[in-house]
Amino acid sequence: MTTEIARLSQASLDPLHAMIYFAPESEEEFTALGLEKGLMAYCAGRAAAMGPVPGGVVAATFFNFNPAAVATVIPHAWTLSSPDDVIAARYRAVDRALRRLLGDEIADSTEVAESAAVAKEAAEACTPDGKPLYAGHADLEWPQAPHLRLWHGVTLLREFRGDAHVAALHTAGLSGLQALVLHVSTGKAFTESAAKATRAWSDEQWTATQHELREQGLLDEQGTITEEGTKLREDVETATDSQSMAPWMRIGAEKIERLTRHGAELSHQVLKNGGLPQKLFARKTSG
Repeated sequence: MTTEIARLSQASLDPLHAMIYFAPESEEEFTALGLEKGLMAYCAGRAAAMGPVPGGVVAATFFNFNPAAVATVIPHAWTLSSPDDVIAARYRAVDRALRRLLGDEIADSTEVAESAAVAKEAAEACTPDGKPLYAGHADLEWPQAPHLRLWHGVTLLREFRGDAHVAALHTAGLSGLQALVLHVSTGKAFTESAAKATRAWSDEQWTATQHELREQGLLDEQGTITEEGTKLREDVETATDSQSMAPWMRIGAEKIERLTRHGAELSHQVLKNGGLPQKLFARKTSG
């Protein structure tokens, strides 16, 4: 089994998790608690599993968000709603969003329950060492409903890999903003405008970082990633793969195939029904 399986497996499952960041149900549930929509709702919703942590911790674990902007919403969010209430609201939003995107019949299906069981088995092989976002979510109780159990399992796998990715980027000498700019320069991620808006970076900060990356030979004069930049990103992904193998080694090839095949089918349904807003992405995701 090659380490690339960690990357390919996660890619087939990602839309199932990521839809929650764009679901109107999230905004409804979080604003009902008194949270502000946008950055506050995102930061509180994703960080709540770590408890009432300060803004610096959230910015450090999220990595590519503007720390100054994060500090304007965290820890203020915890004065408006407790992390426990935010977590409960998030799972209510997941329930509603997945039922809208997949339909009740699929959400409650035996197939989803079976995939959830495999995802749980995989996630139980993950360890929290050096992985704060994963660790926080791993301490949460598993939901009972099949579609929520699957979402929780996929979320654990995603945050486990995400924490490993942050470590690999740091080892490669990239700051959070440098990593974001380099990723956008591939044309396979957020559009530049979407990246700036969602991560709260100014035009001036973006331009200065592009200059830094040009000085390092990672971007060309047009702001496109160079061969050297592409190699660095691939090295980072390979290092991330190596540090993310535990869950996939645990379940083995047959269960990987079952989980990723079914996960890809569900992800296709999520995308087909508008679960990810295509206007935010430079390369359109087929649905």
